[in-house]
Amino acid sequence: MTTGMRITTTTTMEATPMLDDFLVRAALAGLGVGLAAAPLGCLVVWRRMAYFGDATAHAAILGVALSLAFDMSIFTGVLVIALSMAMLVSTLSGKGYAMDTLLGVMAHSAIAFGLVAVSFVSGVRIDLMAYLFGDILAVGKTDLLVIWGGAAMVLVLLVWRWQALLTATLSPDLARASGINPERERLVLTLALALVVAVAIKVVGTLLIAAMLLIPAAAARPFARTPEAMALIAAVFGGVSALGGLQASLWFDTPTGPSVVCLAALIFLGASFIDLLRRGLSAQAK
Repeated sequence: MTTGMRITTTTTMEATPMLDDFLVRAALAGLGVGLAAAPLGCLVVWRRMAYFGDATAHAAILGVALSLAFDMSIFTGVLVIALSMAMLVSTLSGKGYAMDTLLGVMAHSAIAFGLVAVSFVSGVRIDLMAYLFGDILAVGKTDLLVIWGGAAMVLVLLVWRWQALLTATLSPDLARASGINPERERLVLTLALALVVAVAIKVVGTLLIAAMLLIPAAAARPFARTPEAMALIAAVFGGVSALGGLQASLWFDTPTGPSVVCLAALIFLGASFIDLLRRGLSAQAK
């Protein structure tokens, strides 16, 4: 039985042109998301904004509902809602509201309103599981262009603003002394997060986007000596997770989006074990 989220073992795995094209699109989509999300995740980790990324991703459900209701592209609806929520939280956080409280209120309210709004959309067959956990195997050529277009924008934005983002992350006071506006850099980071959420919803779904932001970045930390090295290693881990997770879903007949995240988690566990082993050997040497 085919669910739209996996390839069943009854599928004949012969190298037909249709199957090749089908898998190439899925692999390229996963690779695009992995390469864009992981370096951005390093900034999220350094700023301790893990819940911020998670909340922005959860709000994407409301964007899906609005896209279906107004007959516009999912990418546009999700981008508008994710960006609006992120900017609203950033604005209110400095006006007497605790950041974690705002994120909790906004994220859960958005996902609740989104699920309610979806129930009112008539005449459209909605596969909520695909939006919650991704449907990378259903990626079309247009989806692929959108994913890589968004990923390219995120990577260009990060390269362009990297030094300013890094300085504002390490010390807002130092950033101001250097002529960098920390609030502007936070807005740049917010825009990049919204873009990643919008392009990743098709690949891993709203519930697992935060995992692709955080896990490769966390796994890269033990192997990096500089911020740039950590971002590059995280991008490699993100790409490997995407491609390896897709292959694992073919072998074991498992949902593709969760398989991608599971492989990323295994990479993180392996990296943590190597780091602990290295620290233990270093302590013994002393």
